[in-house]
This record gives sequence, structure tokens and C-alpha cells, in this order.
Amino acid sequence: MDNKPLPDDFYKKTPAERLSLLQKHFNLSEEECALLRNTGALELETANRMIENVVGAAHLPFGIATFFLINGREVPIPMTLEEPSVVAGASYSAKLARLGGGFTASADEPVMIGQIQLVKVPEPKKAEQAILKAKAKLLEFANSKDPLLVKLGGGARGLEVRTLPTPSGPILVVHILVNVLDAMGANAVNTMAEAISPELEKLSGGKARLRIISNLAVHRLARAKAIWKKEALAKEPFSGEEVVQAVIEAFEFADADPFRACTNNKGIMNGIDSVVIATGNDWRAVEAGAHAYAALDGRYKPLARYHKNKNGDLVGEIELPIAVGTIGGSIKTNPLAQISLKLLGVKSAQELAMILASVGLAQNFAALRALATEGIQRGHMRLHARNIAVMAGAKGEQIDKIAAQLAEEKAVRMDRAKELLEELQKGRKKSD
Repeated sequence: MDNKPLPDDFYKKTPAERLSLLQKHFNLSEEECALLRNTGALELETANRMIENVVGAAHLPFGIATFFLINGREVPIPMTLEEPSVVAGASYSAKLARLGGGFTASADEPVMIGQIQLVKVPEPKKAEQAILKAKAKLLEFANSKDPLLVKLGGGARGLEVRTLPTPSGPILVVHILVNVLDAMGANAVNTMAEAISPELEKLSGGKARLRIISNLAVHRLARAKAIWKKEALAKEPFSGEEVVQAVIEAFEFADADPFRACTNNKGIMNGIDSVVIATGNDWRAVEAGAHAYAALDGRYKPLARYHKNKNGDLVGEIELPIAVGTIGGSIKTNPLAQISLKLLGVKSAQELAMILASVGLAQNFAALRALATEGIQRGHMRLHARNIAVMAGAKGEQIDKIAAQLAEEKAVRMDRAKELLEELQKGRKKSD
């Protein structure tokens, strides 16, 4: 293997040339190179324009969660992820929720925050007053930088100013609030933040440093609610009432303990992220915003909450910031993202945010129900057994046979999968 570093002009090469260099440097086989060349629906030329130094494309399973009824509308949910049991769990949760009317959801207007950091401000309080006094003029100037957004009904809507203490001295933080309509909004917000910075420097007497969007989109919250009928939750040996109480106690555990809350919220994001990825949106931004929101009051909390209604049914509710778009960026260039949006039938970013909140709640209920009753491993390992069978070398019908045996034995291990495969292969040779 050639251990020399990749050439400085690697970024100038074509994808084919880059792959050829990798093949030489790291002794990749032709089969391995063929896998990288297989970009599926995303053409290599398109991928090469989306990020730098492209050599191919990676693939994740693309599945559909079923049974979702959201605001009275049937919605098939495209999900892109590798983790077993997420699609099945969300689907089952949505099926049970239908008996209580499905999911009702809402979302705020798509207002994002652009932050401008001002340092070395001589008189912060006086600067705050001067900036707020010039608010109308600052917003007008910001809007002049994106007349199309304004024409369509969006644009800069508000200004907020705070003074924060830091070891280097107090800093002034200005928030410009921008309605970005159906975009995620980073480009529009960052442009406006940079545009008004020179004027903010004059008004404050300070120096502008960072001018960047915040992913803690507190003005862009999405909410969802569902009722799970206690009768529908009964599953031997548990009564419906016991399941309701078990889920509430699982929520209370997360509400009391940040160690549990972290894993609880990870489960919520299993559902949300997979739809965000399928629609070509920035799942890292949504993740960051969700976890920051969970700790906004100074203590990390679960994003979804549960209680009983007067009938003893389980009521689940979720609220979190969801900054996603239906236009712009990789959404337009990625054909699978376009297919996902077509399946979802969304006409706005707000509607997409409502769906995402509903999926997050569904996924959380599915996980809590499983954890609090039969245990998470039963369903998860049954699906994971298929992965183990494939890794052991099973093909076709062998995969299902080995996975079923592994699950029945409760021995979802590679060594056992290989033993079973060997037995199947010996049996086939005897029959031949």
C-alpha cells in the first residue's frame, strides 16, 4: 500500500481521478471501487456539485412508515436510516394512535434568528438603546438584500439585543428575526446579518465578529399531540391501564434524570432525523436545535410529555424547534428528496415541520411502550438478526431462516449465525 499523502490538488481532480488515486493509495479492489461508483439516483456529476472531493455516494435504506393520520390527512412517511425497528415502531405507534384520531399538529411561522456578535462596545446599555431606536431602518436595509423573499411575504421582521458577560469583557448580541418562508433559511439570514453589521458597529462603537444563523430556532417551534386509547394498548400479560401507567412512569424517569432524558430524546430523533434526511434537509441543524431546546431552562428535559386524560387514555405531546425547508440547497438537487416531498404531499415548510413533530412523538411512544413492557431487545433484536445473518454470509431465503432461528434462540450472535449457515449449506449439499 502506498502511504504517501494524497496530492494537494486532490480537490481539483474529477471524481473518477480521485477514486483512481484512492484505489492506488489504499489498495481498493475493483469491486470496492464499483460500489463507490454506484451512486443510484444521485448522479455523480450532481454529487460532485453538492460537496467537495466527491468519489462516489453512500447508501442508506429508504423505507416507508405507514398508518400515519396527521391533521386528518393520510401521510406515508419516507424514512432514510440504518437502525432496525424504527420504521416498524413508528408505523405501529401511528396505527394505535388512529383509534384516538391520529396526530394533531401545528407549527409556528418559519422565523429564524441571525446572530451578530459585537465586541469592544464601550457603553453596552447605551448601544442597546441606539440599536433598538434604529430598528426600523436596520430591518428595511436588511430586506433590501433579499427583495424576492420580501415580495413573496417573508423578510426581516424583528430585532432583539442582549448584553452578555464573557472573560474577554461584555459582548453585545443582536438577533435579527427573519421569516424565511419555505426555506431552511441559512443563506438568507446570514446575508442579512452580514449586511447590517457595519451599521451596528457605528451604532454601538464596537467591532462585529460572528454573523451567523442560530440553530436554536425558538421562534420556529412545531408541536404534535396524540391520544392512545387504553383498550388498544393491552397486550398480554399487561392490561391497557398498566401500559398507560408504565409509559407515564417511563416519561417521569426521563423528566427527573438527564441521563435517561438524553437517550429518550435520541429515540425521538431516530424518527425525525430519518425523515429530515429523506427530504434532503440538514439533520445536524435539527438535532442541535432539539437538544439545545431540551436544555433551554438550564436542565436537560425530555422533548415529549405524557399524561392520562379523564378516560384513562394516554395523551402524548411534543414541542421542539424544527427548521426545515421544501426548497433550496440539496433539496432541489437530490432526486430522492423530491420523491420524499411528493410522497408526503407537503405544500410548505410548516406542514413538513408538523409531520416531523408527529413522527418524533410516534417514535417516542413506540420506544417507551416497548421499554416499559416487553423490553426493547425483543423487537429490535428480531430485526437485527437479519443484519447478523447477512454479515455471516447468508443469501436469499437463508437470511430469513437464520434470522428466525437466532431470534427464537435469543442468540443473535455472529458465531451462531455462521454455525446455522454452515448447517443449511451442508443440508443443501446432501439434498443435491
